Amino acid sequence: MVQQDEVGRRRAAVVAGTTALGIELGSTRIKACLVDEDGTPLASGSHAWENQFEDGTWTYSLEAVEAGLRDCYARLVDDVEAQYGVRPTTYGALGVSAMMHGYLAFDADGELLVPFRTWRNTSTGPAAAELTELLGYNVPLRWSVAHWYQAILDREPHADRVASLTTLAGYVHRRLTGRHVLGVGDASGMFPVDPGTRDYDHARLALVDERAATHRDGPKLAELLPDVLVAGEDAGRLTAEGAAWLDPTGSLEPGVLLCPPEGDAGTGMVATNAVAPRTGNVSAGTSIFAMVVLERPLAAVHHELDLVTTPAGDLVAMVHCNNGASELDAWAGLLGELAAAVGATATPDDVFGAIFRAALDGDTDGGGLLAYNYLAGEPITGLDEGRPLVVRTPGSRLTLANFARTQVYGAFGTLALGMRVLADEGVGIDGMLAHGGMFRTAGVAQRLLAAAIGAPVSVGRSAGEGGAWGIAVLAGYARDRAAGAPHATADLGTYLREHVFASAETVTVDPNPADVAGFTTYLERYAAGLAVERAAVAALPTRTDGEDLA
Repeated sequence: MVQQDEVGRRRAAVVAGTTALGIELGSTRIKACLVDEDGTPLASGSHAWENQFEDGTWTYSLEAVEAGLRDCYARLVDDVEAQYGVRPTTYGALGVSAMMHGYLAFDADGELLVPFRTWRNTSTGPAAAELTELLGYNVPLRWSVAHWYQAILDREPHADRVASLTTLAGYVHRRLTGRHVLGVGDASGMFPVDPGTRDYDHARLALVDERAATHRDGPKLAELLPDVLVAGEDAGRLTAEGAAWLDPTGSLEPGVLLCPPEGDAGTGMVATNAVAPRTGNVSAGTSIFAMVVLERPLAAVHHELDLVTTPAGDLVAMVHCNNGASELDAWAGLLGELAAAVGATATPDDVFGAIFRAALDGDTDGGGLLAYNYLAGEPITGLDEGRPLVVRTPGSRLTLANFARTQVYGAFGTLALGMRVLADEGVGIDGMLAHGGMFRTAGVAQRLLAAAIGAPVSVGRSAGEGGAWGIAVLAGYARDRAAGAPHATADLGTYLREHVFASAETVTVDPNPADVAGFTTYLERYAAGLAVERAAVAALPTRTDGEDLA
């Protein structure tokens, strides 16, 4: 319970506009988080949404982006008023983050040329393979440059009209400020970044321009990409048009400082204080990914590993899996329906809690069950499409506990395959910090993740807040640097460690040897069982509207 004097202090911060607001557009939810000067969450708002599978493409419409942002912001304002009796009209700083990668292409008039192609699409295989070989650098299917070059290879009519490219965070930021910029972490998912300059790798840009010129005449890629900024820099001010776009009530005043827009991977690193070498984090949502800050470049190119950067521009190895907790959500929904059918009253959180707690009682190897959470394709395992599966042998032990454990194991399976590649490179990890909804049930997903990656896993107070809190912290960093605050003159890592996380409480779980041995057995079966997944993809085609054919 917040004490009355603390409520008064927070109310004063809202009225004075010294707070920082972060908004993140995630896969299933747009969330806003308002924090005070030291990063303490004050209020939040959210809006649920889902991607659409239209004409063979996973997408969100820009109309849905606008409506979702406005609803999310309105709910944030309502929450502030409910708690503190005032409605905010300005902030010390504002930041936007969103799902990384994908393809948002605009013409010279700022009109979207083709529907937003999200990170979930896997239609860029030829372009990604050609660029990876050309650059000597892994270019994943979901990267913006892969989408752009694939459009050129496919001679799509819009390709000759592209005047600018950006990410979802970059698009929203441009609507708010008029500036075509991007934080370095998000930019590193559009095109390779040189950690020495903390800008696009200009030598590799020249190689791509030369190759693209063999297919068409057009502007150089650097002319299309957003300008790159690092954490703490001034990324523009909220314009009157931007304020009205976000808040059509007219209450929001222009002039608010914005920090560089970032991707959800970067905000996850901030939210878990994992921006220093040998630290890393795991973010679990619709997708799941691990980020490890490197001490040195990798020795070889691996298709399982992306090279991106922290919001400060330091090199990071990223294991990105297209499929995360969505299939577990689906099973929780089914079990919730069963509970209702027998007359039980159970909230979604009750059902999730029961599933996760049951997982701890399962056999360490899952009892012979396998779970594949592949709602979409999974590049790490070479699948352009996915089919969610539960597989068991006649001798397997089908219990709720084993089923629950294998569903959690299934969410971590592809991630573990990628992490083993990182281990083979000799990358040292002192510990991993985890965040996302899967970690709200204390000690379950955290313990099983530690077994899956063979490293200690810590969960802190921000585990459920996620990237919206992370981008709010980055906004606060930009605010403090602009004000010349002494604690903000240091690098981002020091700012987080000494200012934001100085008194943060975390709980760390070391790998349990029995769980590690059990997961190792499970993962061997999981890798072998991918043949079943491939057979299911071949046997069960998907309609272009996303519904399976029976």
